[in-house]
Amino acid sequence: MKVSLKWLSAYVDVPADTHTFCDKLDLTGTGVEGVDESGAQFTHVVIGRIAGKAAHPNSDHMWITQVDVGGAHVGPDGKPELLQIVCGAQNFNEGDKVPVAMIGAELPGGKIKKSKLRGEVSMGMNCGPEDLGFEGDNSGLIILPEDAPVGMDYARYAGLSDRILDLEITPNRPDCLSMEGMAREVGAMYRIPVKDATEGFDLVEGVDSAADHVRVEIVDAGRCPRYTARLIKNVKVGPSPAWLAERVVAAGARSINNVVDITNYVLFLLGQPLHSFDFDKVAGEDGIARIVVRPARDGETLETLDGEVRELTDDMTVIATPQRPIALAGVMGGMDSEVDDATTNILLEAATFSPSHTSRTSRNLGLISESSMRYERKVDQMAIARNADFAAALIADVCGGEVCRGLVDVWPVREEPVVNIYRHERCCAMMGAPIPAKEAVDILERLGCTVEALNGPEYRVTSPSFRPDLEREIDLYEEVLRLYGMDKVPSTLPGGRGRIGHRTWSQQILSKLHITMRASGVNETQTYAFANPHDQEQLRMPTGDGEEAVELINPINADQSVMRRSLIPGLVRSVAYNQNHGIANIQLYEVGNVFAVHEGKKVPKQREKLACVLAGAMGEGGWNQARQPFDFFDGKGVLESIARELALPKVRFKALDADAAPWLQPGRAAELISAGAVIGWVGEIHPLAVCAFDAQAPVVAFEIDLQTLEKRARFERETYEIPEFPPVTMDVAFVVDEDVTAERVMQVMGSAGGKLLGGAHLFDVYRDEERLGAGKKSMAFALRYQALDRTLSGDEVERVHAKLVQKVCKATGAEVRS
Repeated sequence: MKVSLKWLSAYVDVPADTHTFCDKLDLTGTGVEGVDESGAQFTHVVIGRIAGKAAHPNSDHMWITQVDVGGAHVGPDGKPELLQIVCGAQNFNEGDKVPVAMIGAELPGGKIKKSKLRGEVSMGMNCGPEDLGFEGDNSGLIILPEDAPVGMDYARYAGLSDRILDLEITPNRPDCLSMEGMAREVGAMYRIPVKDATEGFDLVEGVDSAADHVRVEIVDAGRCPRYTARLIKNVKVGPSPAWLAERVVAAGARSINNVVDITNYVLFLLGQPLHSFDFDKVAGEDGIARIVVRPARDGETLETLDGEVRELTDDMTVIATPQRPIALAGVMGGMDSEVDDATTNILLEAATFSPSHTSRTSRNLGLISESSMRYERKVDQMAIARNADFAAALIADVCGGEVCRGLVDVWPVREEPVVNIYRHERCCAMMGAPIPAKEAVDILERLGCTVEALNGPEYRVTSPSFRPDLEREIDLYEEVLRLYGMDKVPSTLPGGRGRIGHRTWSQQILSKLHITMRASGVNETQTYAFANPHDQEQLRMPTGDGEEAVELINPINADQSVMRRSLIPGLVRSVAYNQNHGIANIQLYEVGNVFAVHEGKKVPKQREKLACVLAGAMGEGGWNQARQPFDFFDGKGVLESIARELALPKVRFKALDADAAPWLQPGRAAELISAGAVIGWVGEIHPLAVCAFDAQAPVVAFEIDLQTLEKRARFERETYEIPEFPPVTMDVAFVVDEDVTAERVMQVMGSAGGKLLGGAHLFDVYRDEERLGAGKKSMAFALRYQALDRTLSGDEVERVHAKLVQKVCKATGAEVRS
């Protein structure tokens, strides 16, 4: 919700320090998402006085003016200095005060710069309405009153300067979706008085009775607990006065006409959605409007005010005449009953509708409006009559016309006030703060509660109707603590004598993973658990048995209608976002749950995963080192670091072919296996999959299953004695078929070399059809032979080495390359 501080200050004293005010709002539960400055387009536009006026020597219609702008322009001595401005207007005299755009001002016509006009220097612009983007007489300058202070910012003087807060209102606080509610909240926060938002408007009714012209019927009271209607005759539809248009625009709406603007004004001011019908378009031939609030019929259609023809279902509620629907209850009005320039009689609706039906209607039709947002959170039915009377009085005052006598009010379901017994001692014990009882009572009363003292430190508290969230005693405790200040709660250690807290095994593993990932140069991120149903298909990742997506009953939008089955799509989208914003080198990881349908269970299956994506390079290249883009081995290296830190047993990487991992590049994909269990996979994402997410290849990724990892992880590592005797190193090259892997050769060498083989390292792979033959490759290994208890003799090493070579040749079909 957008809140104009200028508008809000009409009802409560708003602190001058906006930053501190926003911090206070955050601490009391109203999040501030942003602060916008209105009037910023008038930066460097100040009030100036025409100190001199002389004819331009090279023009018959231009003037050279000397303009005093006070301290806005000073000379080298620090004293105010006149600006010379060439001006073509004819409606001003020496001594007049006008808006002056100085050098640097950004106006609708462009940026003001120092210039020469017909050979004379001009240091700015004396402004007319059109220069500042206003409507009105554009034949001359804006002449300001004599008391206009020279040098003051024009936006501040004209009341155009404002600060608009973009607030995040939680669903349980519908009262804060109005200026009145926010004023009440600020008053309670700072313990200052709040002015009645409807003060100054008295309803004057005519002789004609509204009941003679309007009939209302509610078919299902569960969908519409209360519906009221007022009739205003002989109105004149036209542009809104400046004050009304300004406030509507400040709240984020568009000024349309005086009648529509008033309904929007009341919505933003009081939180009461209204709808104005053209009475003559909904009345029957007998001059009586018969309004029926009923369920829509399946297949029934309505053209809404946005020009779309909507097909309705029986779960939706409509406002109708006996012949046709004329509005979607709580969401949007119909086109054929719209108020236009020819409208003279207004039927004004003020009602409250079922939050659940309104929510489903707006989301099923993709039609979210300011009205539906408030009805979804519940509109106070007790205040409807007051709000309708205020709106009718405002229409009569702004648009002319006569308000017919009486309010047509159908109220089949009346809510009883919520009453709780507030026990102050229990509140202090639960909240952990010694809150004075007098202060707690004051807080509740400022929030609109009625507080009646009982025996001892107990009170009977009646919650106000505009606070549907205050249902239980514990809710009152939360409100008291919220406004008392959670920062005032003293810090205490939790109880539990004789107990020593410790992390669970899963928490220890997770902590070690975070440390390892950060040490590998990867940054943690978090993506949405809601996903696009086509994510797996776009990624080319097949859906396994028992991995059907969990569909959301009430999704935010079509692109987030299922729960994610992998972390990778969200991370690849993050890569695309960063690349599209000029970030080339991206290293991200995420720990989170993935979901799948659990047959026969209400709760879906959940598995915790760790996933990582690498794109670009670890750093930019230098004069002596080329930039090294990420490849498969960088992702594999991070997994090897994890395996080392968690001491995973019997770790190996098994190559994956295109059929096993179609979302990965063939030849650049592998499984991580530990003690026979598959922990996860690593590889370069297939270019077609990367392209489907609007990212740029190559993108290296891996995803591992944390539950499987935890079962094999350990912190105790094997220890080895430091060798005292020197090693013997030997190199050997095997010519093998192309499909023989280095892993297979290493396995055979490890078995054949026994305890004397201290290590083996692949250091070269060579291919040459003429020298080696087609389909052949040479792999060269550096071998280290060493014993812990003696120095090996040459004969001993030769025997072991010969045995090793023989076994490798026999097991793999290799030949020793001389």
